[in-house]
Amino acid sequence: MYMSNSTGDKPSTPLHSVSVAGAVIREDGRMLAIQRRDNGRWEPPGGVLELEETPEEGVVREVLEETGIHVEVEQLTGVYKNMARGIIALVFRCKPSGGEARVTPEATAVEWLTPDEVKKHMGEVYEIRLLDAIDPNCPHVRNHDGAHLIPPP
Repeated sequence: MYMSNSTGDKPSTPLHSVSVAGAVIREDGRMLAIQRRDNGRWEPPGGVLELEETPEEGVVREVLEETGIHVEVEQLTGVYKNMARGIIALVFRCKPSGGEARVTPEATAVEWLTPDEVKKHMGEVYEIRLLDAIDPNCPHVRNHDGAHLIPPP
């Protein structure tokens, strides 16, 4: 995504897309995850933040749409930038407050995973978002290339 400069020449100012995700954690320590219908990957529930909503409103909406679970937002646990695509993801730790986990148009499976199962099922850039949410030293700021974390300079 690029914005044209004032002279109408070729695009010059890159734009970023902002997404939100919920690190929904039950009292027993299990974490909510979905298997995405579009690519089959396991990820925390989330999606693109709408222009008219706050990040907290967006995460509540996305988690409900993708899983059927109502949540209460507790705190920001991480900011993650996909350096290749210009996507910034804000991840919030949430606690479930109602609803039933169900398959949705976005998810072929909705599961409550242990931290070990998260490590087994998810790619590194999604796994870290859930594991960071249970780290007392959050929030974290991390960069990645879409598949792998990029070490800090």
